[in-house]
Amino acid sequence: MPVTLYYVHDPMCSWCWAFKPVWDHVTGTLDGNMPITRLLGGLAPDSDEPMPESMQRMLQDTWRNIQVRVPGTDFNYDFWENCKPRRSTYPACRAVIAASRQGEEFHEAMTGAIQRAYYLEARNPSDESTLVELSEELGLDAGLFSRTLNSGETRDEFERHIAMCHSMRVPGFPSLLIGDEKLLRRIPVEFNDPDLQVRLILDAAA
Repeated sequence: MPVTLYYVHDPMCSWCWAFKPVWDHVTGTLDGNMPITRLLGGLAPDSDEPMPESMQRMLQDTWRNIQVRVPGTDFNYDFWENCKPRRSTYPACRAVIAASRQGEEFHEAMTGAIQRAYYLEARNPSDESTLVELSEELGLDAGLFSRTLNSGETRDEFERHIAMCHSMRVPGFPSLLIGDEKLLRRIPVEFNDPDLQVRLILDAAA
């Protein structure tokens, strides 16, 4: 039975944003040669509550730490002035699933659009209005996207993703695992060396 590569992420995870160039290299190298399953782990549930100032400072410190650990990762700190942050990433996760219903390729496309909106354009993907705007910018059927964003089917699919992540005992985001239904092994995540990341995956698959 062929092994599958599992990529577990959240579109509003800052470390996933830092990993994006490496992940793009991995998919460009391995897509079509190895089954890849993308799972949305869900960092933070739905919430309309403003993000506490202490958490805002913590996340800004995380961004600064990432820029030291992963050189070349850009962040637009205007987000913290221009938006009303909420600790809520589930809407963005559901947006990726809703977009994927119009074509599997839109999983990566919507993820990337959310990341660029959040980290570079100081727009808030916790707001459904932002997610609908992104669907339009991607050329999706925005009406269909809006109807499926919070549909029961989308919510059920997202819950399935979360349940799989729990069953895999995913330690955090991003995570890479490889295996079949009987055995999964974790692969170290390499943020600064795309070729090494591919080699680690291929070695784990051998």
